[in-house]
Amino acid sequence: MGLSIGIVGLPNVGKSTLFNALTRKGVPADNYPFCTIDPSVGIVPVPDPRLDVLTKISESEKTIPAVIEFVDIAGLVKGASEGQGLGNQFLQHIREVDAIAEVVRIFDDADITHVEGGVDPVHDIEVINLELILADMQSVAKRMQSVERDVKRGDKETLVEDAGLKKVNEVLLAGKFAKEASLSEAEEKEVNKLQLLTMKPLMYVLNKKAGGHNLDEMNDERWNRLLSFLDSLGALYVIVDAAIEGELSDVAPGEKEELRRSFGVFDDGVDNLIRVGYQTLGLITFLTTGPDETRAWTVKGGSTAPTAGAAIHTDFRDTFIRAEVVSYGDLVSSGGYAKARERGLLRTEGKEYVVKDGDVIEFKI
Repeated sequence: MGLSIGIVGLPNVGKSTLFNALTRKGVPADNYPFCTIDPSVGIVPVPDPRLDVLTKISESEKTIPAVIEFVDIAGLVKGASEGQGLGNQFLQHIREVDAIAEVVRIFDDADITHVEGGVDPVHDIEVINLELILADMQSVAKRMQSVERDVKRGDKETLVEDAGLKKVNEVLLAGKFAKEASLSEAEEKEVNKLQLLTMKPLMYVLNKKAGGHNLDEMNDERWNRLLSFLDSLGALYVIVDAAIEGELSDVAPGEKEELRRSFGVFDDGVDNLIRVGYQTLGLITFLTTGPDETRAWTVKGGSTAPTAGAAIHTDFRDTFIRAEVVSYGDLVSSGGYAKARERGLLRTEGKEYVVKDGDVIEFKI
C-alpha cells in the first residue's frame, strides 16, 4: 500500500533538513528497489520492534518493514495560491500526496532568516493554512461553475456533488478546512475527486535547534500560544530537532544513545515522526512470519480480512476462504505457532473479520 506524506512549510523552517534526516533512514535497496524514486522523494521504514522478535522466533531469512513515502515540497510563501513563489506548482505537489506534515520552526536564530521577519509559530501555521484554504476555494469555485449546466438539467450525481461543494465552500469561506464540512457519504465521495488540500490528514512537525533559543525550553509565551492553538485544532504533532537527527542518522547504533545524551536529545524524533505520520494516515500494521521472511503490511484501520489480504496479493481478497489469526502478544508468549495452536490461541476468521494492529495472519485461499 503506497501512501505518501508531503513535507510543507515556509522557507527556512527545516523542511529539507528534516527530509534528509528521514531519507538517511531509508530502507535497503534490495527489499525496495524504488527507494530512490526522485531527489525529493524518499521511502522510509516504519519503526516496529515486533519485527525483530518475530524474525528470531521464525528464524526468518529476511525482515521487511512497512514503509511510508515522504515528499519534500519546496517552501510555500504568502500569496502561493495566487502563484507567488511558484506557488501553483508547489500546491499541485501537495495535491498529489495523501497527507501533509507541516513543519513549523520553534527556535530563534539571528543567523537563519525567517521569511516573515520573526519567529511566530501560530502566525506561520495560519499563513500556510490560509494558502491551502484559498487554493481550495479556487478549485471549488471552478468546479461549481463547470457543473452548473448539469445541475440545471437535474442530473442526480451532479446534484449530489453540487450540494457537497456548496457545504465545503461555506466552510472554506469561514476560514476553516474543507474536512470540517458535514458531508454525506455520497457527497464526500464526489468532493474527494477534487483532491482538496484541506481534506487531507494533517500533522505538525515542531522543529527545534540544539543550543538555540528553543521556545519550548524557554517556556516562551509563543510556545504556550502554540500549544493552545494546536489543542484547539485537535492536531497531532511531534517535536523534532531535524539537524541533530540528520547527524545522528550517520552514527553507528552503539554510539547513538551516548551522542543523544550529549546533545540533550533523549527521544528519536524521526522515529516518532514516522509513527505519528502513520497514525495521521489512519494506518495499522498486520504481520506475516515464517522461515522465508517476517514482514509488516500496511492497511487502513477498519479493513476486513480480505481487504487486508489484498495488500499481499489480490488473490487473497478475490478468492479468500479464511484466515488464521493470532495476536502478536499471544504468538510471542507461546514461543511460536505450534505452542500457540496447542494453547488454542490461533483463531480461524472469516470475511467479516476486522483486522487489528499487530495481528499475525496466514491467509487461506
